[in-house]
Parts: sequence; C-alpha cells; structure tokens
Amino acid sequence: MTHFNLVKDCYSSAWHRRHLIVPVYIALRLAAYAVIVPLLGVMINLGVSLSDQSALTDQDIARFLLTPTGFVVCIGLVSILLLNEVLSLAVMTAFLRAENAGVAQPVRTGLAAILRKSKSLILFSVLLVLRVTFIAVPFLLACLLAVGVFLSEFDINYYLSARPPEFYKAAAVIIPLLLIMGWLLLSQLSVWALSLHFVVFGETSPRGAFGISARSMAGDRTKLIGQIAIWVLLRAIAMGVLALIFGLAIGVIPIRLGAGLRTALVLILVLAGLWMLMRLVVAGVSVGALAKLLNRHFDKVGGGASLPVPDTQKTSAIKKAVLAIIVLVPLGLISGAFLLDRVTTTDSIEIIAHRGAAGSRPENTLASVQKGIEDRADWIEIDVQETADGEIVVVHDSDLMKLAGVNLKIWDSTLEDLEEIDIGSWFDPAYDDQRTPLLRDVLELAKGKSKVLIELKYYGHDIALEERVARVVEDMEMQDQIAIMSLKYPAIQKMQELRPTWRTGVLAASSVGNTAKLDGDFIAISQGFASSSLIRATQSAGKDIYVWTVNDPLDMSKMISKGVNGLITDEPALVHQVLAFRAGLSTPERLLLWLSEALGLEFNTKAYRDDQP
Repeated sequence: MTHFNLVKDCYSSAWHRRHLIVPVYIALRLAAYAVIVPLLGVMINLGVSLSDQSALTDQDIARFLLTPTGFVVCIGLVSILLLNEVLSLAVMTAFLRAENAGVAQPVRTGLAAILRKSKSLILFSVLLVLRVTFIAVPFLLACLLAVGVFLSEFDINYYLSARPPEFYKAAAVIIPLLLIMGWLLLSQLSVWALSLHFVVFGETSPRGAFGISARSMAGDRTKLIGQIAIWVLLRAIAMGVLALIFGLAIGVIPIRLGAGLRTALVLILVLAGLWMLMRLVVAGVSVGALAKLLNRHFDKVGGGASLPVPDTQKTSAIKKAVLAIIVLVPLGLISGAFLLDRVTTTDSIEIIAHRGAAGSRPENTLASVQKGIEDRADWIEIDVQETADGEIVVVHDSDLMKLAGVNLKIWDSTLEDLEEIDIGSWFDPAYDDQRTPLLRDVLELAKGKSKVLIELKYYGHDIALEERVARVVEDMEMQDQIAIMSLKYPAIQKMQELRPTWRTGVLAASSVGNTAKLDGDFIAISQGFASSSLIRATQSAGKDIYVWTVNDPLDMSKMISKGVNGLITDEPALVHQVLAFRAGLSTPERLLLWLSEALGLEFNTKAYRDDQP
C-alpha cells in the first residue's frame, strides 16, 4: 500500500467514526478553552509579580522573556498549550484501542486510560517541550543575530515597508535557518512519534518513552515522515476548500454602513457559524486520522492488546471527571461573556486622530493635523523627538528612511536639515511641500480647536526631552490642552515629577498584569488586548482607557460597545459615521456588529503604512 493510500484510509476510518470523534474533539476544545485561559492568566500574573511593576508593557515583556524566570514561564505556557494537543491525540488513540461496540463504552474505556495516566501525560508534555526547545533555540538565536546584523542600522518600520536589499539578505539567512530547524524538528518528532503511546498504553515512564520510541521507529522513520507530510497536505487542502467556499459566499454579501447592514450581518453570522463548525469537523477528523496512522505503527512494533473495560470504581471516576468538565466548560464560556457586559445603548467616546488624520494625509505633518481638526477629532495624537540642535520635532521613526528614503537619524539632524526633506510625497505628490513640523507648529495650529496628545519617543539618544517638551507647551500656554504619553514608563514618572498637574498616560503596545495600578491618568493599549476586565479595572481605578489603532468600522463599534474612553484612529471622520449609524441601532443589533468583528470580518480593507502606536 502506498503512503498516500495508507493516509487516505486513515482519514476514511476517522470519517466513519466521526459520530464519536467530532463531538469528543469539540468537547475537548471547549474544556481546553475553559481551563487553559485561566491557567495562562495565572502564569502571566506570576511573571508580573516577579517584576518591580504592577504591569508589563511590550518592551518590559521582551526583556522579561529573556531572563531565566521569563524562559521558565514560556516553557510553562507552551507546555499547557501542547498538553491540549497531546490530550486530543491520546484520547483519539484510546478510542481506537478500545475495541468495544457502540459509542458509550469506547468513551468510558478511553477516558479511563487517559485519567489513569494523567500525571504522566503532563510530565511527558513538559519533557517534549524541553526537547523541542533544545533543538529550536540555537536556530532562533541565529535568526536574532541575523536581524541584528542586517536590520539594525535603520528603524525597523523602514525595513518592513520599503524592503531594501538588507531585508532580503536577512531573509536569505533566516528562511534557510527556519527550514533547517523545521526539518530537524520533523525528523526528531518522527523518532519520538510513539513515545506518547508507550506512556499512555504501556508501562513506560515519560523519560524512557522517547528512547523506546526511537528504537522502535528506527526502520520506519522515513516512511512516517512521508506519511505525515501527506496528512498535513490533505488537512490543508480540506481547510483551504472550506475557506474558499465560505470566503466566496461571505464576500458576495454587500457590506455597507446603511439600512441593509442588518440583513447582511445575519447572513454573515450564519455562514461564519457554519464555517467554524465545518472547521471543527475537519480538525477533529484530522486528529482522528493521525491517531489511526500512529496507532498502526504502534501495533506494528507490538503495541499491546486492546484497552480493558474499566471497572465500576474507574467508571465512577470517569463520571466525576465528565461532570467536572460539564461544570468547567460553562463557567469558562460564561467568563468569556464578560466581553459583552459593556454593550450599552448610548455612546460616549473621545476621537483621537492618530498622527493627525493619517488615513487621508501624510502622517505627522501639518496637513494631517489640519485634517484631523477638520474631521472634528477631540485629540490630535503626535510623536515627538529631539534633534541635534535641541529642537522638538514631530516624527515617529528614528530616521527618515520610511517617509523620505533619507538616511538621517533624527538625533543627528538639525532643523535646517529637516526643512530640506520632503516627507509628504510618499503619500501623494500633492503633499511635496510637507516638512517635519516642530511641536510648536502643531500646538499653534490646534490651539483652541483640538487638544494635542503628545507621545514621547525614545531611541536611546534623548537628552532632555521631557523638559524641552514642557517648556514648549508652557510657552504656548496650552497646559490644559495637552496630554503626555509614552511607551517608556519611567519617562511618564519623570514627567509627573516635573509637571504633577499635567495629564499623563502609559502607552502599551501589549500589556499583561494590573495596568490600572500604573501611575497616570489614562492607559493606551492595542485593541487586541482591550478585554472587558482590563477596561473595567482601569476605569474602576479612576483612569481612562484608549485603544489603538482602530480603523475598521466593526472594530470601532466593538470598542465603543465595550465602553473604552477613546479611539486612536487614522480615520477620525469615520468614527463620526459609525457613531451616527449606531445611534439608530438597538442593543441586539449592536451585538451583531460586535460578533461580526469577533469573527474576523472587516468593513475597511484600506491599507495603512503601519499599525504602530
């Protein structure tokens, strides 16, 4: 029998047992979602408790993960996630080895085998993660070294957007490294393919199972690699076909802000629900097919007899375990329902124009600031840095490569240099007159019209950024029309010492922990991390919470429903349209909007230069 026919037969066998495999797979997924997420939160909060801050922003997380403690936390997180996958495969294999008629008896027999070896399963998962990490870490470190060699001269945003030769040089090093790493992992995992079986269905210890599996697979490793490749290909094809069918079906539904949106949302949700269900079916059948494939190899090396029928005492333990799952799953799902508890029937939101109206004008220019004012933004958000001659200029990146293709670091530039560099033509030739503005210019333009949210940017060359910004603001007499924020938490603490009455906040590209305890008047966070619990905790602490960068109408509606205080957006005018549209919707209709966004649907397919804060 060819490898293809063998894998096809495994899929066929799993499909014939779908009435057992699919419900159990879905139940395991639900149980995992209900248990893993709280455990992840506990482990992450453990990491936060070991730091000297109440919360970790993206830069703090990066540094923390490079510490020995952070590494241990990473291993723990991956172990928990892998345990779910190992458990799914183990349960499916247990069903296959429980040669009992009907449905209920194989379930009882299989679960009894899994529960009996639960501690060994957890230890096995941890050992597997450690072994995989041992293989992967050298390659990942080499990739980081390549990034440092090829992609460190300019700001990373330049490399990601312009893709100069250095970008491709780095890719030429990193891609082969990742391919070699992937091949080594696949090769080694094929050697360990039966280790799970020896742990669960034999009397082998988790530590000894890897060696026994390696000896057992000595003559069949190459065959298994080919079979796994075919298994992955067939699964990918099935998922791709589903994505194509449902993607096309959803794509033909007209989606516009207007009267027909309600009907469109209902159709989209029905199709998306069917899509998700079919994906679970394919995933469950695929795991069943993999279990069948590996079980054949296990039988080939004398894997042992079928699983015994559990006695009455074990059956009672199974019932208790199933009851616990039945209780845990609703509790986990109910906790997720807190995402909806901020759905309201009235809207109150501050509109914050990101780098001005950066969706319709070149970012951080006087043109974008003017457009943000015209679009009735409550705040104009800008980024500021110091030049070599001590001026405070409005620019996001550490250099001008992305905006002008000019190799000039901001800290090495002078105002005279910047006045010669066009930073608007990249957006549209009509803006070739735009130059890097001074903070003073922006404040003068916005004074009495929109407030200005000033983000302090740090690239390791600042001298007196906080003091100089404070002097400019005071010279313009706009202390009550500005706010200060930064990714660098100590900078915000310093600004609070310099000007204790000024409005300040912490910007977090990602965040875990109790951000509500951070000093400041507000927290600005990526919309992906804006959970209802974080919003409640922040507002309960008397702080506002802003989310960025929100450019899609569905995202805007979702964030408004959850009760955030401000939207940082490239499209301030679009927020006004969304608010007007929502004013005519009932709360259930707003819920449909929220669910549509949660399913990954988008109204706005416009491309933006970058999505950094």
